[in-house]
Amino acid sequence: MPLLLLIALAAAPPPPLPEPVTNNVVAVVEAAGREYIVSLLGLGPGKTWRDLRAGGYLHEVGTDAWLRLPEVPDGHGRLAAAAVTAAGHVLIVGGYTVAEDGSESSTPYVYRLDVINQSYERLADIPTPVDDTVALVHLNRYVYLVSGWHDAGNVPLVQLYDVVENAWRQATPFPGTPVFGHAGAIADGQMLVCDGVRAAREPGPGKYASSNECWVGTIDDTTPEQIGWTRVSSHPGLPRYRMAALAYRNRFLFVGGSANRYNYDGIGYDGRPSEPESNALMFDLQHQRWYVANGPAVMDLRALAVSANGIHVVGGMRAAQTMSSTVVPVELKANQ
Repeated sequence: MPLLLLIALAAAPPPPLPEPVTNNVVAVVEAAGREYIVSLLGLGPGKTWRDLRAGGYLHEVGTDAWLRLPEVPDGHGRLAAAAVTAAGHVLIVGGYTVAEDGSESSTPYVYRLDVINQSYERLADIPTPVDDTVALVHLNRYVYLVSGWHDAGNVPLVQLYDVVENAWRQATPFPGTPVFGHAGAIADGQMLVCDGVRAAREPGPGKYASSNECWVGTIDDTTPEQIGWTRVSSHPGLPRYRMAALAYRNRFLFVGGSANRYNYDGIGYDGRPSEPESNALMFDLQHQRWYVANGPAVMDLRALAVSANGIHVVGGMRAAQTMSSTVVPVELKANQ
């Protein structure tokens, strides 16, 4: 079974975070011969606009502690940001702020985090600010932001950032229904993007609807702006919101998420409390087949931590909308 490869990667987890947090961005980076896990931004236990985090923590793999990181330079806590590792640094991208009156605003900021000096550098702003996007790195140089939410609606854009040139340009647009809170991963120039939430026509609580679409995007070998998109089969079960994903060669793993789309406090847009899914999903691109496995029950994820110490969920929201400070290994048991 392909799942056995992923089971073998799980190992003893790092220590718990100093505080519970959900919707935090997570990234792993190597610097000065050491490996680090970064957890930044997100939402604290109060679950209000006051509890948005602008800082976070840094863990050196193999040690037993987390160190506090400074806040991002603008000082604003935010949700639904993205973090990726490229060219030896962690990039913190986009997200949205929440004001006291409940208004939300997508942020254009991109910061490069130097984990050794624990300092930030502001990079070129995102042309169309987005949150709840999928951020993927190709060739350790190109960062793709696939769809996502911009202030008042979803966008079909695929925005491409070149780390070397510190410049943005547009790639082939996402051909599926524009969504936010979707999940995706990339390996060997092929990305898989699944699920998320689309804007529906109905007003009120029904203004959002889940999307069950999955798309494979193949990046051109010579022109990184060109992406060939192909729709593939949807995964088993209901579509999910805010899963985390990773890729290894031609296999794509999706962990957690919730079948009930929700606001940042974990309460669904339909007024029902959302609960996490416990089944992990894996797509074998070569054989065009989905597998299902028992995985950790957790939602509100931005990414998984993949290090020499294994695959881990860092923080997140668990049953009954409980925020977690734990770091949990992803250990899969096949259902199918």
